[in-house]
Amino acid sequence: MSIRHGLLALLERGQMYGYQLRAAFEESTGSTWPLNIGQVYTTLSRLERDGLVRSLPESETGQRPYEITDAGRTDLALWFATPISRTDRPRDELAIKLALALTTPGVDVRSVVQTQRSATMRTLQELTRLKYASDRPEDLPWRLVLDAMVFQAEAEVRWLDHCETSLVRYRPAEPGRVPTTSAEAVDRADEEARR
Repeated sequence: MSIRHGLLALLERGQMYGYQLRAAFEESTGSTWPLNIGQVYTTLSRLERDGLVRSLPESETGQRPYEITDAGRTDLALWFATPISRTDRPRDELAIKLALALTTPGVDVRSVVQTQRSATMRTLQELTRLKYASDRPEDLPWRLVLDAMVFQAEAEVRWLDHCETSLVRYRPAEPGRVPTTSAEAVDRADEEARR
């Protein structure tokens, strides 16, 4: 999620200063994505530079509130209307880790998979406990975030099952020899399967 758009959405509710924005963001997401106050103020500075928010005079307590501008509302409406592309999401560190583990000498890939599975299962259990901790209607926003995290964890466990199955059939290439095409790789796999 874009912190930029998260802050714009919160400012659409009304004027807020940095600490209020951080608290509202964490409340809206059930504290599943804690924000550093430095991230909030850095993002507010960029939003102000881009004309999407404006700072208001300091309050009597020395806090500077911000409000969304018309340009900010337009940008926010466009964000809500635009689907999230798979290419817009961060790279999958786990997939990269396992791909590198397969090609790094001395790494027990099965152990890497099992360690990750254990951690993901613990996370899944904790998320499920949190999900059922409250059933108040006002908790729906963070329950939806938790649901997304539960589904992602379940998908990760399924993918790890797939990785484990693939590892059973995996035969490393001969040292110094890498198949040059995917068809050659398939042919080599078929040949090894017949052995």
